Amino acid sequence: QVQLAESGGGLVQAGGSLRLSCAASGGTFSTYAMGWFRQAPGKEREFVAAINWSGGRTTYANSVKGRFTISGDNAKNTVYLQMNSLKPEDTAAYYCAAKNLGIILPLATPTNGYNYWGQGIQVTVSS
Repeated sequence: QVQLAESGGGLVQAGGSLRLSCAASGGTFSTYAMGWFRQAPGKEREFVAAINWSGGRTTYANSVKGRFTISGDNAKNTVYLQMNSLKPEDTAAYYCAAKNLGIILPLATPTNGYNYWGQGIQVTVSS
């Protein structure tokens, strides 16, 4: 059973940085995509960023492009989300997610359809 555990959240001032980590276990992840999503109070969960373990192809939501960077460490089965130039509107619970694409070197990185989720971690950006 795939398990995902997030860490690294917290409180930061606007303009600051945080790095989230997601440790994955219970699977062979070479055919997986890993994603980050977030949900603010009263809003729906939204896609933030994703990466394919095989090939490293990434994709980002427009709202975070140029500020956030997703990366992976295959040896540690860990995915990171480096968040820079944080804004109060980035405040949300952030969730790590995984999806088995079933192929090596996929041509696209999915923004939906993830079926494994972490418990979430809070990120609060003060103004």
